[in-house]
Amino acid sequence: MGRKECGALAIMKIMFLCNIIAMLDLFPTVVSLIMVDEKQSSFQTYIIYVEKPEDSVTLGSEYLSNYYESFVPLTKAGLNEQPRMVHSYRNVVSGFAARLTPDEAKAMEEKDGVLSVRSQRILPLHTTHTPSFLRLHRGFGVWKESNFGKGVIIGVLDSGIWPDHPSFSDEGMPSPPAKWKGKCEFIGTTCNNKIIGARNFQHSVEEVEASLPVDEIGHGTHTASTAAGNFVEDANLLGNANGTAVGMAPYAHLAIYKVCSDIGCGESDILAAFDVAVEDGVDVISVSLGGGYTSFYEDPIALGAFTAMQLGILVICSAGNGGPFRYSISNMAPWILTVGASTIDRSIKAVVRLGNGEELDGECLFQPKSFNSTLIPLVYANGKTASAYCDPGTLKAANVKGKIVLCEIGITSEGKEGEVVRNASGAAMILMNQERDVFSTIAEAHVLPASQVSYAAGLKIKSYINSTSEPMATILFKGTVIGESSAPAVASFSSRGPCAESPGILKPDIIGPGVSILAAWPFPLADKPRSKSTFNMLSGTSMSCPHASGIAALLKSTHPDWSPAAIKSAMMTSADELNLEGKPIFDEKLIPADIFALDAGHVNPSRANDPGLVYDVKTRDYISYLCGLNYTDRQLGIILQRKFTCLKVNNFSDSELNYPSFSVVLSSSSRTFTRQVTNVGVANSTYALEVVAPDGAVVSVRPNNLTFTELNQTAKYSVTFSPLSGGIGRNGSELTFGQGYLKWVSDKHIVRSPIAVVFSA
Repeated sequence: MGRKECGALAIMKIMFLCNIIAMLDLFPTVVSLIMVDEKQSSFQTYIIYVEKPEDSVTLGSEYLSNYYESFVPLTKAGLNEQPRMVHSYRNVVSGFAARLTPDEAKAMEEKDGVLSVRSQRILPLHTTHTPSFLRLHRGFGVWKESNFGKGVIIGVLDSGIWPDHPSFSDEGMPSPPAKWKGKCEFIGTTCNNKIIGARNFQHSVEEVEASLPVDEIGHGTHTASTAAGNFVEDANLLGNANGTAVGMAPYAHLAIYKVCSDIGCGESDILAAFDVAVEDGVDVISVSLGGGYTSFYEDPIALGAFTAMQLGILVICSAGNGGPFRYSISNMAPWILTVGASTIDRSIKAVVRLGNGEELDGECLFQPKSFNSTLIPLVYANGKTASAYCDPGTLKAANVKGKIVLCEIGITSEGKEGEVVRNASGAAMILMNQERDVFSTIAEAHVLPASQVSYAAGLKIKSYINSTSEPMATILFKGTVIGESSAPAVASFSSRGPCAESPGILKPDIIGPGVSILAAWPFPLADKPRSKSTFNMLSGTSMSCPHASGIAALLKSTHPDWSPAAIKSAMMTSADELNLEGKPIFDEKLIPADIFALDAGHVNPSRANDPGLVYDVKTRDYISYLCGLNYTDRQLGIILQRKFTCLKVNNFSDSELNYPSFSVVLSSSSRTFTRQVTNVGVANSTYALEVVAPDGAVVSVRPNNLTFTELNQTAKYSVTFSPLSGGIGRNGSELTFGQGYLKWVSDKHIVRSPIAVVFSA
């Protein structure tokens, strides 16, 4: 643990900060959610949802704030006499955040008008080459058609930003749109036409002072530049991955909302940032953080995104780094575009050569030219002892001095193996994946010559060590290698579905580049002085999210009239299902990824810009969907910010939402659903049906052709799913799930919807 979002961090301070980020982001199933710990005080930050007074709109925000204050005790909240009120929400929810004691919180639950009182959680934070990998080119295609995202505003909820980095130059940028209402809270550094707004919302986490929106851990700078960084020539990291660094929408504007620190991201602060962002006038909101499973009415990201959706703003979130385990998905609301992580076709290769002549591929960013490739002794602490994992204090110089040390990545590793080996006078390190990561390796800047190898390669190295009395090895540094034909592949850490809260919604929606991504960084690396053009390489779904956010901004620029659901649909139904060599996209085991890891496939910006058909969803459809989840009127009131009863609408199950994918639970009887598509391609067009039914199911679609005579015309079709022999596959095996797809194919477009069928007793 502690390595998925660590890149080249050689100085102690940066390694410490990165380890904290990665520990929080990597294993939500292990770390769980960190509850607020207000030292030396019984006061905690609570989020309180209340009924919105009927006259709040006409009487304005001051009246609303006074109304919220009426619920809060009058005394101060200790800790240097902090005020009780933390945030007062106006747009995305009806309520506020306040510092209360547990007894006060319990008493507040009994007050008239209070819908919910809950202690906030602290959520974890979950490119030179990716534009060309995604087929984005300066002179033609979607970049040219979208004018590089000009006029679109991307709101980034993260750890702030380092504004002086050249990735945030406003060269070639237009002025902010007239609709922009945001603020710039930098002192001494002004915002420009790239960073048009920056605010700090960190007010609820203890020991985090209300400060400037400056990024102090690097995560926010990295994600913001991935989404919309300007062109920076000759970017590289320790001489590797050299090229032009640029974000997905290089001429889009950035609005920065600081909600995270190295401690984490307070839910009440996240909600406050959403509350302001939707009022400021952003077009897309990028959120590379999240918590694990929770109901939508308790999830501040889902709540903020629901209001954003109603205002025409698409919210894009990271899926989480809980993979490769099932049910590990975060940010699962259907009005959110949820993004998993994939590899790209670039590696920073470091080959391990064994004494028997066998060579095994690995990766490492730190590749010193002074390292001698001559074979030297290789050592490994056999067994599951702490020294096998190279834990601090476990290696002795007498055993490892001048040798290459094989270290295993453990469940609780903190990325310090290289330091331990170096401090014990080891010459180099081979870092072996844990079993669950299998073939997924990451390029990191270790503090000594090293190579991270796959689990399979590690087993071969162990076998070699046991086969000889004098094991030898060396590392051959090959530098940057581009053209890996098996890319993209799903990263081992990328969270998987199904969606626990709503099994009828298939998540994640798409995958995008998230492994070894080079982007802007605010700190100096290694022994180099601070530079305005420092870059770092990080891995995580935190990196895949801003890729999708920037692409969504390009689509918004080209199609300003498209709804959030239409943009989401375009990205999903046009996604790639094959890798660069034309084979199914693999997972970390180098076998075809299943639908709960891959969903619609890998984002393809050019095809998304011209999808042919889209699946649109209206607010009323989401309300019927929420009623189908059997939420109470009180719980719905929190989401909708008004009193509501499901007796007013036609409730339907989650599988019936007009979603671009199908997730169906089948028992003994058939189920039929209706979908509606809108023609955004060619006025006169006909689409023919192509279906690959999931194993264990029969899929029947009516009609089998869709004909359009004009743009924006809609057409409906119905799909019936029937079980084959109670979930028995065509080869006679018992099934838990099956996967397939449905395609509508015209002369110019292919509109693909993935299908997942889960068989239930």
